[in-house]
Amino acid sequence: MTAIRPADQPLVGRFISLTPFSEADIPELFRALGHPEVFAGGYGGGPAGFTPDLAAFERFAVASYRGGADAMPWTVRIEGGPDHGTVVGATKFADFDLRQEYGHIGWTGYDPLVWGTAVNPEAKLLLLGLAFEHGFGRVKIQADARNARSRAAILKLGAHFEGLARRDRQRADGSWRDTAVYSVIIDDWPAVRAGLEERLAARGDRPVTLAGERAGAAEAG
Repeated sequence: MTAIRPADQPLVGRFISLTPFSEADIPELFRALGHPEVFAGGYGGGPAGFTPDLAAFERFAVASYRGGADAMPWTVRIEGGPDHGTVVGATKFADFDLRQEYGHIGWTGYDPLVWGTAVNPEAKLLLLGLAFEHGFGRVKIQADARNARSRAAILKLGAHFEGLARRDRQRADGSWRDTAVYSVIIDDWPAVRAGLEERLAARGDRPVTLAGERAGAAEAG
């Protein structure tokens, strides 16, 4: 079976929605992602890629979240609750090889206030579901090998570690990174989906709220 590129339309979950990226989203994305800690782990090329300037972030976002025949960029928004519609991140499903039934979920960054919440697992549930429902057989997810937090989060999704791609790409500071490569294949999907659904069910019906997550982060610190 050959994969089919999905249609560009919103994906709506219980806690978040994914809407096709628009340049009009950039100011809200800057508010969510324009923090040094977001770039510290490798997003945007790493710490040197961070800029507190909206115009520079706009240039980065336009380049990173360009769509097309082989790329589907998304803006991540809270679904439900008092912060309904608030932008909390961005991600992309791209590098399609439809004949080989391959795609890559990446370019992902979230507002630190929603780290460790339902946001990332539901984003991956929606995107992996979209991929496998459209005939994809393998989806790659990767991270800078130094980024222990992202690597742990990828493993927690149920993805399989495939190895390190050495000297894979340059960071924003000019150094070369090794990339930790993971995948979810169609054979894995039933177990991965069940695991993600279980994690989301454990949250109950409590929506993601920035004030609530901020309070939780303060208590944890």
